[in-house]
Amino acid sequence: MTAKIIWSEIDEAPALATYAFLPVVQAFTKGTGIEVETKDISLSGRIIANFPDKLTEDQKISDYLAELGDLVKTPEANVIKLPNISASIPQLQDAIKELQEKGYDIPSYPEEATTPAEKELQARFAKCLGSAVNPVLREGNSDRRAAASVKKFAQKNPHRMMQDWPAPGTSKCRVAHMDGGDFYETEKSVTMEKADTVKIQFVDASGTATDMKDVALQAGEVFDSSVMKVAELQKFYAETAQEAKEKGVLLSLHLKATMMKISDPIMFGHCVKVYFKDALVKHADSLKSIGASPNYGMGDILAKLAKLPADKKAEIEADIAKCYETGPALAMVDSRKNITNLHVPNDVIVDASMPNVVRDGGRMWNLQDELQDTIAMVPDRCYATMYREIVEDANKNGQFNPATMGSVANVGLMAQKAEEYGSHDKTFEAPSNGKFQVVNSAGEVLMEQPVSTGDIYRSSQAKDTPIKDWVKLAVNRAKDSGEPAIFWLDEKRGHDAQIIKKVNKYLPEFDTTGLDIRIMAPVEAMKFSLERVRKGLNTISVTGNVLRDYLTDLFPILELGTSARMLSIVPLLAGGGLFETGAGGSAPKHVQQLLKEGHIRWDSLGEYCALVPSLELVAKNFDNNKAAVLAETLDAAIGSYLENQKLPSRKVKEIDNRGSSFWLSVYWAQALAAQDKDAELKARFAQVAQQLSDNAAKIDQELIDCQGEPVDVGGYFRPDPAKAAAAMRPSATYNAIIDAM
Repeated sequence: MTAKIIWSEIDEAPALATYAFLPVVQAFTKGTGIEVETKDISLSGRIIANFPDKLTEDQKISDYLAELGDLVKTPEANVIKLPNISASIPQLQDAIKELQEKGYDIPSYPEEATTPAEKELQARFAKCLGSAVNPVLREGNSDRRAAASVKKFAQKNPHRMMQDWPAPGTSKCRVAHMDGGDFYETEKSVTMEKADTVKIQFVDASGTATDMKDVALQAGEVFDSSVMKVAELQKFYAETAQEAKEKGVLLSLHLKATMMKISDPIMFGHCVKVYFKDALVKHADSLKSIGASPNYGMGDILAKLAKLPADKKAEIEADIAKCYETGPALAMVDSRKNITNLHVPNDVIVDASMPNVVRDGGRMWNLQDELQDTIAMVPDRCYATMYREIVEDANKNGQFNPATMGSVANVGLMAQKAEEYGSHDKTFEAPSNGKFQVVNSAGEVLMEQPVSTGDIYRSSQAKDTPIKDWVKLAVNRAKDSGEPAIFWLDEKRGHDAQIIKKVNKYLPEFDTTGLDIRIMAPVEAMKFSLERVRKGLNTISVTGNVLRDYLTDLFPILELGTSARMLSIVPLLAGGGLFETGAGGSAPKHVQQLLKEGHIRWDSLGEYCALVPSLELVAKNFDNNKAAVLAETLDAAIGSYLENQKLPSRKVKEIDNRGSSFWLSVYWAQALAAQDKDAELKARFAQVAQQLSDNAAKIDQELIDCQGEPVDVGGYFRPDPAKAAAAMRPSATYNAIIDAM
């Protein structure tokens, strides 16, 4: 019986890297009872699948995301998922524009939806926005850690990106957060005694109720409601901006406008409104007339000024420039192009940006392209306090040392859309003063939140089965590793208080003899973990969905230099497996470098590592000995790849992703030729290993010689397959060996 491994087609750098590595995987697994096939779940693919109405038959593609959503609920599922774009509205618009230019008759995204048709379009496009892929595929909880060989290599060859913190206690860097009026303070939570359909309704000051959303809940499900008070948020922004100005430090904002695709862009927009208040208030009517929205960032506002008469445009630009002069200096995304932290909502994403603040010694880049102390604003205390703790620790104890520091692995609750990332359809902006209520089918009010106009309401849910599975996974990891497992849960937070009850209920159902399992609030959990990290000891963080995301970037970036090198295994509830190729985003800058100078520095180590447990699952579920041998030898090859330092360089005319995948294939073929568990594989790969070794110098040179010139892959969001394959497989000698297999 043939086992199927699904390799996801996604976006940007990992999508291009697939053109180099996937042919190798398909060649090596040929004739072993394993088929590796692709499914397109890229941003452009999702747009095309959702808007087939006016497309030609050749242009249409299936809704592969829905297909994979069904597959992951079966025991046969074996999916390797690469990082995809979690699209913000500006990214969605760019992708639509590219598709339209390629002849796809797809409607434009309506920013201001006034008619029913525009509102329906917005709802259809919402399926492509934010974290559209992950909640559909994650039908299991997350086990993320550095593979032993990767961690060992990182300690032996520490990355050089760490910048020293100044003398203890002298850095002006701090994490600023709200002290009231945030989601943390207002959060309420209930656990459903029995299954029911509840409704979220908005009741205005006159008592008129409007239904916002019906939500079907299972027995034992945890349901939350919380509110961000925007008056308090704006006050916080204004006071922190004043502090940054007085202290002469950079002001930076750290949100998650891609995943929290309704709430965080609005919170981002309020920061833009506060910082550029004088200009935006003065020109409010003109800006409204051209549809400029602070929620899309200053970049959107500046771009839309072109719709105005030249003199008016110049006047507004001058008033915006004055805001820069009178306000604190902003952290820069690209100082050469004057792109600040407030330019685009998806440029500075908290889980990737805050580790860099720690890594860079409490600093970010200023307009002069130099590192400078920053006040990092993370408004909501649900997560800000743990970032505050690590910044304070580094300010007191100095920079972390990748050569000696321990690891913080993660067991994350995320199955069946658990927690905040499933909350977009339950996030609303208050249309007026009033209250949001959660009402059960008997008409009883379960939770109530008083709001003022513009306040942000958010609900999220977590089902009982995933919570129990998460507790079991934590116990198993503690048992397998012998390391302490810490549940990062805060009894003072509404949601966490309900989860703590469930953890205490389910822990006794598993054998925890001799294990160190504790529950700690995030600040205490961070403190405990950092003390161990500095002693070279490992700890397992057991967290909810958002902290899972944040911690699996924070520690890997410090330990390994990147979160893309993490092993990310999702044991699916139905018995299959989802293998995510580490975090680390989809690396737009890597694509830009390839297009400009023919060098792609994306490191596919995440893909290499994910393929090992995927092959092990085939071996186990299909009793396939060849798959077991392929997994074992690939693991050995990864060790050789790291030992011999065949990782991509950042510089043109040095080894890049294509050279890395070549060398991985050399080491894999050699390991297969050297093993004695499968004679057929041994004989087959003895010949391949010989060919690759004999031609290694020539292939290496071909993979260097192709660099240094601009490359055309036929599109950014939807590359032309022939052009992309030509760009990513430039060695005729290497291709001949692989294709002949």
